[in-house]
Amino acid sequence: MSDVLLKLLGFVVRVGLLLAGLVFFASLMAAGLLVLILWLLRALWAKLTGQPVSPWTFQMNRQAMWQRFNQGGFGQPGRATPSPDNVVDAEVTDVTEVTDVEPKRITPR
Repeated sequence: MSDVLLKLLGFVVRVGLLLAGLVFFASLMAAGLLVLILWLLRALWAKLTGQPVSPWTFQMNRQAMWQRFNQGGFGQPGRATPSPDNVVDAEVTDVTEVTDVEPKRITPR
């Protein structure tokens, strides 16, 4: 008898999960349809008023993001210049003098 109850309970759980999935899928479709209707009404209004139809876009300022993470360092927002404690002194050498290269003659073919 308990075997029949377990099978019946398993069937009820499967049907419940199937119904939950169908409700979720239907809600996603309804949301997509609503966005589509809004965009079509916006495009129709733009055509009626003689304005160009422009797509909905999300614009990003990549330069600001680069400056945020490149200059301030991770975990230090708002700090644009390094502190003098973190500066390492290095000896400057002249790199215009090349001494270890042998000149080669290039002949045209």
